Amino acid sequence: MLSFPSSVRIFLALQPCDMRKSFDGLHALVEHALKGDVRSGALFVFSDKRRNLLKILYFDGNGLWILAKRLERGTFTWPQGAMGSQGGRMARPH
Repeated sequence: MLSFPSSVRIFLALQPCDMRKSFDGLHALVEHALKGDVRSGALFVFSDKRRNLLKILYFDGNGLWILAKRLERGTFTWPQGAMGSQGGRMARPH
């Protein structure tokens, strides 16, 4: 069972991601393209163009997890302001 502390940081990729990526591909995106630290304990959230599929990359101190969810109907919505002033590829927590 996974549980996250209430202080967990969540990074939302604003640009669509190639959902064929798995551990190595998502890890490379976090470290090289987004300049993030996968081992920080944060959740790194990626979506496809249609926003009906999410993948979350998470390091639990022992190894990497990939969590995935595909909606049968509808789309995921981004938080208000996520696309506003950020302008970059990833919305960072405050």
